[in-house]
Amino acid sequence: QVQLVESGGGLVQAGGSLRLSCAASGGTFGSWRMGWFRQAPGKERAFVATINQSGDITRYADSVKGRFTISRDSAKNTLYLQMNSLKPEDTAVYYCAGAMGVVGLYDYWGQGTQVTVSS
Repeated sequence: QVQLVESGGGLVQAGGSLRLSCAASGGTFGSWRMGWFRQAPGKERAFVATINQSGDITRYADSVKGRFTISRDSAKNTLYLQMNSLKPEDTAVYYCAGAMGVVGLYDYWGQGTQVTVSS
């Protein structure tokens, strides 16, 4: 059974940094396309960043480009999201997700971790 478990969320002041982790188990992490999504209160879940299976291709939402960095460590079966220069509008529950296909919907989701950025 595939499990994705996020950690690293918390409360931080605007301008600060956090690093989220997503530990994967029960499947072949190295073969999955991985992504980060977030959902702010009262809003729909939104794409944040994605990384391909080998880790050499990444894509970001315009709102986080230049501030967030997605990476993966296949030896540790772990996905990361380094978040710098955080803004109050980054406040949300952050989810990691895994997809077996090169394109298309994500198959696996974590339970989410709360990130709160105070002004």
